[in-house]
Amino acid sequence: MSDDSQEKSGSGRRPLTLRKTETGAVKQSFPHGRTKTVVVEKKRRVRAPGDGTPAAAADAAPAKPARKTAAPAKPKTTRTAGTDASGKPKVLRQLSEQEQKARAAVLARAKKEAEEKAKREAAEREERERRAAEEKARLEEARKKAEEDEQKRKAESEAREKAEAAARQALEKEELERKAKQPGKGGKPQREDDDSDDGDNRGGKKFSADEDNPLSALGGRIKQKRNFGATNESKAKEPPKRRTGRLTIAKALEDDERQRSLASVKRAREKEKANRAKRGQNSEKQTREVTIPDLITVQELAQRMAMRSTDLIRELMKQGQMVQANATLDADTAQLIVEDLGHSVKRVSESDVEDGLIAEANPDAERVSRPPVVTIMGHVDHGKTSLLDALRQTNVVEGEAGGITQHIGAYQVKAPDGKLISFLDTPGHAAFTSMRARGANVTDIVIIVVAADDGVMPQTIESINHAKAAGVPMIIAINKIDKPNVDPNRVKTELLQYEVQVESMGGEVQDIEVSALKRMNLDGLLEAIQLQAELLELTADADRQPYGTVVEAQLDKGRGSVSTLLVQEGTLKRGDIVVVGAEWGKVRALIDDQGHQVKEAGPSKPIEILGLNGVPEPGDQFAVVEHEARAREVAEYRARKKREKANAATSGTSLEQMMAQLQDAEIKDLPIVLKGDVQGSVEAIVGSLQKMANKEVRVRVLHTGVGAISESDVILAEASKAPVIGFNVRANKQAREEAERSGVEIRYYSVIYDLIDDIKGTLTGMLDPELRETFLGNAEILEVFNVSKVGKVAGCRVTDGQVKRGSKVRLLRDNVVIHEGELSQLKRFKDDVNEVPAGQECGMSFANYDDLKVGDVIECFDVERVERTLESVA
Repeated sequence: MSDDSQEKSGSGRRPLTLRKTETGAVKQSFPHGRTKTVVVEKKRRVRAPGDGTPAAAADAAPAKPARKTAAPAKPKTTRTAGTDASGKPKVLRQLSEQEQKARAAVLARAKKEAEEKAKREAAEREERERRAAEEKARLEEARKKAEEDEQKRKAESEAREKAEAAARQALEKEELERKAKQPGKGGKPQREDDDSDDGDNRGGKKFSADEDNPLSALGGRIKQKRNFGATNESKAKEPPKRRTGRLTIAKALEDDERQRSLASVKRAREKEKANRAKRGQNSEKQTREVTIPDLITVQELAQRMAMRSTDLIRELMKQGQMVQANATLDADTAQLIVEDLGHSVKRVSESDVEDGLIAEANPDAERVSRPPVVTIMGHVDHGKTSLLDALRQTNVVEGEAGGITQHIGAYQVKAPDGKLISFLDTPGHAAFTSMRARGANVTDIVIIVVAADDGVMPQTIESINHAKAAGVPMIIAINKIDKPNVDPNRVKTELLQYEVQVESMGGEVQDIEVSALKRMNLDGLLEAIQLQAELLELTADADRQPYGTVVEAQLDKGRGSVSTLLVQEGTLKRGDIVVVGAEWGKVRALIDDQGHQVKEAGPSKPIEILGLNGVPEPGDQFAVVEHEARAREVAEYRARKKREKANAATSGTSLEQMMAQLQDAEIKDLPIVLKGDVQGSVEAIVGSLQKMANKEVRVRVLHTGVGAISESDVILAEASKAPVIGFNVRANKQAREEAERSGVEIRYYSVIYDLIDDIKGTLTGMLDPELRETFLGNAEILEVFNVSKVGKVAGCRVTDGQVKRGSKVRLLRDNVVIHEGELSQLKRFKDDVNEVPAGQECGMSFANYDDLKVGDVIECFDVERVERTLESVA
């Protein structure tokens, strides 16, 4: 379409383009009869000379722009365009010599300009760096000058304030003297107003308008002071003013002599000083070393960081923790927040109170020889205490109930050469296993006593195992060799089964044949102990901080808590402050094994101490501390940990504990309250009672203690419906009266055998009896009769065994038990009989059951109740 036709179509002006195009118009139709003419264009490509592209292809496809190269082209002597038929470039023409020189001059000039530009940029960069350094130095100098000015201003301000304070004090003194000379109404000095308008008139004293300058105000007051007398004289001549208007409380209380108080001026100056200090203070945040325990509250943590608790809560909320001021944070969380706020952290723990409780040994200290600690162990009634009595020339056996040792005894014996030996006597009963274990742990040498007529017994084997576990040397003492027809070699042979080979049979363990009753060969036993002690080379530091172990503890009515200690290192003295387990106290008295009071106890010496605030546990370690505060802190920490451990054992926090509690709910409990004479006996009794427990019955010890039975023990037993067990102790008068009123049973025991046997019998009675079923016979129902006032009666024939009246029966239908009950009637014809043998017919009726059918089988059996014992329960 031509341009003229385009203009005639009314499509408007021609579109602008940079390329040669051919235009045309297309008519478009729309709904509702509307039409629109659209101009279209067609691009043409001009074919370059020498290009092998056809004209038609050039018109169809636009020409691609030539690729631009970043690197400058090298000077060429020829110009090419296209290729010839052989593929070689066509040479258009060669550059002339003048063109080549001009081209080289241009390139050289461009290179020189690039070098000059690089030099200029380097110079500008150095100038900028110089100016930056000068600006930095200028700022540093200005900062130092500002600091010097600030310090000078602060010094001038402080000097001015001191001058003002001195002037103010002088002015106040003069005013007080003036008031004393000119008393006014009511004995008070009379002040009059000043009508001058030069400043602020407050109560007759003129203040300068410049409130920010305290010296100006002070100058005004001094000026007023000078004219004070003339003003009073002029105002005294004036007649008094008459009150006009209505009298109100405000007017009645109005004081014309009111002035700005000195306290107000002082507060204003202090406020201004605080503002100046706040404006001039260093904005850098102060870092602190924050001590963090295992648990700490948000409020306490904020106080240790010297910040508000609300700010700390805000920081915690940013970390996603919604807490309150009294919330508890663990140590890790507290450490994270403290480090985020820029402070340093010092972690501490509650257990740190025990750090350094027992000081480390000094390798350079002088160590001296100490007596050996010897523990006598063995089976019950093998003569351990008798042997010790023979060595000490005492008679401890007569004081023991039942002829057996039930306490740990600690003694010292002097050998023939004058050297001391410390002995620990342990019980031989099976219940005192823990006592024997403690004796082996604190000893140097163990003497295993074996009766020649009895041989190796269970507690003998247990003592050997304790000695091996403790790693201490053993000495075998074969006792009772004075009895006729005894063979010590039998004992030595039996010991071989437990890897104990004595010297007489080629081994390394010493064996001594003694008789405690006849006092035979006791010197040989002491020589064997001393020989073994010399091989061990036992030494101790007597000048260091003392520590040791609790052998036994008891509560005496007259002396209070009495603890038997074995000093291992150092020297324990009267007046020392000791921590023993969860108890502490000051040593009031030291008593040796002979009952004599001493002033100090050295290493390896057993000693009784008085003064503890409670009864410690046997086996606890004691240590001497420097002051009571440390002792109280350590004892409270150990007591708290002990309570937490006990509470954790009883609380059902985990699934396993909850299942254990459900199983325990099905077990029958025998509650008791136990009181004993010493802590070791109580521990042994509790251990023996707990071993009696099985899946049906058990002993639940409500409370244990050392000392006499008190009224509170009886009240506890009454509330729990439990008996009170007293081992070698008695109830006081108040406890007996309370037991009589409440009906609580109190049982006294002095021998552990009797106590354990009685508790075992009680547990046996609590066991449900075992039901054993005995088969009697079977009967088949032949006919069912309906008898009035009786119900259904089965006519049966006994097919197997016999049927008895009053026995248990089962009704089987198709070999399935459908009823189990009792046989109410058994008749043979019209007579009631006790039993019917096999092959005969009889009539039967069940108690409270009528569903009987022909062909059912009746099984008859008896149930026998058999009493069980604790040993029979798995």
